[in-house]
Amino acid sequence: MSKDQHNQQCKTDENSSEICTCCGGDVFQEKEPLWKQKSLKIIVTSAIIFALGIVLENLLGQGLLAEVAFLAVVAVAGFEIIQSAFKGLLKLRFNMSFLITIAAAGAFLIGHGEEGAAVMFLFYVAEFLEDYASERARSSIAALLKLAPETAYVVRNGGEIEIHTHAMDLGEKVVVRAGDKIPLDGLVVKGQSAVDQSPLTGESMPVTKKEGDEVFAGTINREGYLEIMVSRKSDETVISRIIELVRQSKDKKSKTEAFIDRFATYYTPSVILVAVAVAVVPPFFLGMSFEEWFYRALVLLVVSCPCALAISTPVSMVSGITAATRKGVLIKGGEYVEEMKNVKAMVFDKTGTLTEGLLEVAEIVPFNGNSHHDILQLAASLELHSKHPLAKAIVKKAEDENIQLKDVTNFKFTAGAGLKGEIQGKMFYLGNKTFIKQLNPLDGEDILGKEVRGKLKEYDSEGKTTVLLGKGQEIMGLMVLMDRIRDSALETVTFLKNNGIKTIMLTGDNEGTACRVATQLGLDEYHHGLLPEDKVNKIDELAQQYGNVAMVGDGVNDAPALAKANIGIAMGAVGSDVAIETADVALMHDDLSQLEYLVKLSRKTMGVVQQNVVLSIVVKSSFALFAVLGLITLWMAVGIGDMGLSLAVILNALRIGVAKAY
Repeated sequence: MSKDQHNQQCKTDENSSEICTCCGGDVFQEKEPLWKQKSLKIIVTSAIIFALGIVLENLLGQGLLAEVAFLAVVAVAGFEIIQSAFKGLLKLRFNMSFLITIAAAGAFLIGHGEEGAAVMFLFYVAEFLEDYASERARSSIAALLKLAPETAYVVRNGGEIEIHTHAMDLGEKVVVRAGDKIPLDGLVVKGQSAVDQSPLTGESMPVTKKEGDEVFAGTINREGYLEIMVSRKSDETVISRIIELVRQSKDKKSKTEAFIDRFATYYTPSVILVAVAVAVVPPFFLGMSFEEWFYRALVLLVVSCPCALAISTPVSMVSGITAATRKGVLIKGGEYVEEMKNVKAMVFDKTGTLTEGLLEVAEIVPFNGNSHHDILQLAASLELHSKHPLAKAIVKKAEDENIQLKDVTNFKFTAGAGLKGEIQGKMFYLGNKTFIKQLNPLDGEDILGKEVRGKLKEYDSEGKTTVLLGKGQEIMGLMVLMDRIRDSALETVTFLKNNGIKTIMLTGDNEGTACRVATQLGLDEYHHGLLPEDKVNKIDELAQQYGNVAMVGDGVNDAPALAKANIGIAMGAVGSDVAIETADVALMHDDLSQLEYLVKLSRKTMGVVQQNVVLSIVVKSSFALFAVLGLITLWMAVGIGDMGLSLAVILNALRIGVAKAY
């Protein structure tokens, strides 16, 4: 859509951001095909005129007409360059365009018009290639983020009408059929389907969504019919927050990038002074040819343009951040790509990070001749009337085993202790050891017996949760529940340890539970019984001990610790406002294996940055020496020392996003 159409629909002003945070669209007019773009037309026109000038000068002997042709090349290809040079000069800033303008003007003054034209033409081509590479990187982000459709079918007055997503209200129902993209974040109120969340989270397999499940704008309904109640407006969706995050990431530079920016500020005027010295000292103090040393000074100016050095880091960072976004890993800026390479300790929250944060029935222990089936059936029948997390786990276990539940009457729930109810005229109770003692008129220890007490002590020491099922004076069985460790946790911890990164767990849980998880995963250390403020203090201690510390948490109760760490990494950021706002890196899918990808990406990106910086310095230094010695010409300085080097740097950076190296 055009800028005017966008502004009308999205209420964007004339000075809006490059990427719209409500729809992900470019506020400028749609890009024309490459062959229709003005820049390419200028390049082709300049090339033809330049070739004509060469023919006029070398084949037809028309020197004056040739000079006119070369001046025309400067006028066509150099107009924007010269304009930029004068704007910089008015602000007392000696930019790259200023160096090129001086070099071209000097070449014409000493009778090298063809080289002056070549300098302008080749520099314009170099600028075009840099802009094209940057546009490709920016466009790849925009294409990734511009996922949600602009219109949706909403249910109104008993029928379906198609309206713009920005015109929808919270609570309205939208219809999404198989193959359609989900237009807005919401809850499924009707239907069931497999939803492809890979554009948003990087998950390889579609996720089954049914009534009550949350879905997100930009994901794809692969199979069935869904009706979704809108829970977020178009400018509040997960995808709109990602767009804003990516837009802001461009302003957060790495230390290397910031250093090169500062270096370039002082570098350009220094080069001008050296070039002046080269042009003045040999002719006026050593009696050498002014024309020859003036020409060498011009070559030095051109070859010293820090184009390749200036773009070596940002183009690499953009490429790395874009590649990560495609994998469902959001990095808020280049500084965090660089910081990740230096991490010495990875600190994990336990619940929801190393573990799934959901209890499951791990074991059922029958007593007094009762069966596994009977205990689970009775316990699930009672828990069906409760909303406690334990209840969900027990009922799910019964569902998984296809156990038919029984009716319960006279149900009574005691918060934090247990519950009881009648099943087929008999009263059953389910709860912890304290609850059992309170219910029974006799001494609770006599009711439990030696065998039950032994089992309870064993599971308590392992940090597992236990629930007792009883009837009258009889303890029928024991149910053991635990928070399941994530499938990818052990592999991730092993990778980190093998790469010299310490693994540490901080948790508010008891020592038994913390010890069990730490032992199973082989963590280097763990700290238990911590409140949120305790975790912050512990991060401080670990930073003093190890230096660079990363914290991985769920982004909600761990927000203070995430903010305190050198790098805060939020798990499962989809749907979590706090995660995206607080963390420096957000893993959109609950997958710890993305940490391995993140570490490898950081190391690869910084490796490419180092390659680009070293290559730029070595080539520029060599060509500067060749320039002073008179071994290269102006067109060689631009074509190889500037344009060629810039292209090499760009191509090297772009391979971060395409090479399968992690």
